[in-house]
Amino acid sequence: MAEKKGGLKGFFGEFKQFITRGNVMDMAVGVIVGGAFTAIITALSDHILKPVINWLLALIFGKNSLTEIYTFLKPAYVDGQIDLANSIYIDWGAFINAIINFLIIAFVLFCIVKGLNSLANARANLVGGVATDERKAVAAYRRQGMTKAQAKAKYAEDVAKAEAEKAEQERLEKEAEEAKATANTRLLEEIRDTLKALSEKG
Repeated sequence: MAEKKGGLKGFFGEFKQFITRGNVMDMAVGVIVGGAFTAIITALSDHILKPVINWLLALIFGKNSLTEIYTFLKPAYVDGQIDLANSIYIDWGAFINAIINFLIIAFVLFCIVKGLNSLANARANLVGGVATDERKAVAAYRRQGMTKAQAKAKYAEDVAKAEAEKAEQERLEKEAEEAKATANTRLLEEIRDTLKALSEKG
């Protein structure tokens, strides 16, 4: 019973660790924001863009009624009036509105991707938090009152320190992974030996 409780505790502990990971939380935030953004686009499309588009089409074609700006393939009438529900027609306003929706969403996604790419490029130019662009780093040190030689020396020192810290971090992570792998191997060996001993007794 105690082992079962321990197993459940470990299971829910792993689940908690999974749902609190950064990428999972980022995905959840992205889904929520995406849903809200979709609602905004839909409202903009249905309540602002489409009426304006239909109004403009009515002005262009010189019609007095919005029902007259469609291209009817098979019109249906009720009491002498066009019945859109039963008619077959081309809705030019909806088509143009869909194009505008696509352009808006594509533009927003382009801005987001461009921002993420800029952030990725900025991170790529960092080594442990120190900019690898020497000119920018030296200029920043010069603004602090250093000479050019001092700024270059300071930059080289910071880069070397950052690289050493990064190498040390990678070494520690590698050792931790190796220790974990060794522990798993030992556990498997113990299980194997236990099963072997039980089979010999049997």
